[in-house]
Amino acid sequence: MRYVLLIHEPREQRETRSEAEGRELYAEMVAFGESLGSQLVASHSLRPDRHGVRVQIHHEKPVLRDGPFTESKEMLGGFYLVDCVSRDEALALAQRCPAARFASVEVRECAPCYEG
Repeated sequence: MRYVLLIHEPREQRETRSEAEGRELYAEMVAFGESLGSQLVASHSLRPDRHGVRVQIHHEKPVLRDGPFTESKEMLGGFYLVDCVSRDEALALAQRCPAARFASVEVRECAPCYEG
């Protein structure tokens, strides 16, 4: 089964780190991904949501909304897509993720949108 580990971090947290601290933490996250071996399907860090745009279609016309998206205090900072034999295994990986020290790691099973 595939699971995605979503890294939810406080929106302004990155600005509190020096570049050296940010690079060190990024290297730690990359090393964690590499440690997953064949379980890792994909991973990536994301730019802060102030660089994002939300797209919706209303009455057949696109509506674009620039970030940051003020209704939340956190932003999606990155993800790991992993292959695991069980939810428990995915939860164990999330607990090993360095991001769990400074953010929250949400574990979600991948499934078609019609499954309940």
